[in-house]
This record gives sequence, C-alpha cells and structure tokens, in this order.
Amino acid sequence: MSTMLGIDLRSGAVADLAIVDRIMQAAFDARFGEAWTHNQVLGLLAMPGVWLTIAEVGGEPAGFALCRRVLEEAELLLLATAPHLRRRGVAAALLRAVASDASAQGARTLHLEVRDGNEAIKLYSNEGFAKVGERRDYYRGPNGRLFN
Repeated sequence: MSTMLGIDLRSGAVADLAIVDRIMQAAFDARFGEAWTHNQVLGLLAMPGVWLTIAEVGGEPAGFALCRRVLEEAELLLLATAPHLRRRGVAAALLRAVASDASAQGARTLHLEVRDGNEAIKLYSNEGFAKVGERRDYYRGPNGRLFN
C-alpha cells in the first residue's frame, strides 16, 4: 500500500484477524470494554464497504484501522497501535491512509467517535478532525462510571 517513516501499510484481510485481536487486546484499556470480539470483527469484514488496513514496522505488526463506507460517508470504527510502538507515527499514518482510501471510494466525510479523556483525541485534532457531537454516557468505565 505505502511506506512512510519506516511504516509499511497494507490492505488487511480475514487472515489478519489474529494480528487485530492481539493488538486490540494490548492497546485498548479493558476498564472501558472498547475492544471488539473476534467474531464482531469477522462479521464486519464480511460486509460490503468495510476495509482493514494493517501497519507494520520492520516487518512487525504495529497497528490497524478498521473502517466502513456507506454511500458518501465513511466511519473509522477501530484504530489501534501496539503499545510498545506508540509515538512513532503509526496511528497518524493509518489515519491518513484511511482518509485517503475513504475519499478514493467516494466518501465525502469521515467520522469517528472517541471517549472523553482518550489520548487519541490529540491525534485526531492534529489530523484535522473536529468535535461535531457527543454521545452522553455512552462508555462505561471502572466501577460502572459512565463517560461521554
């Protein structure tokens, strides 16, 4: 797909689900229940308009992005970087690739959602995303506390 700053990006497939599972479990804070199950990702990959992008650094799986497009709207569903490879531009490279792919597929907008307090908010802001709404009490955190 492309190479940027030693980051190789390629199209993913069902055969990459073990990579997705491993990175997702390591990257997402279990207290918030944000990781998807293997079967949820598998089911989504079977749907039209869904694509997976895998990032590698030095041949090692470093991150992934899972997206879908419906008509002129695309949505970034999952974005994760292996914790030991964070702050090396992997997530930014994936986000830029997703935006480019979405546009090439005819999407005029790209949406994502993120929990308040998530460190990725800075990345999204730096890449030109802006807050357009809020899902009140959508995420459940430790001790049942709800987050936007």
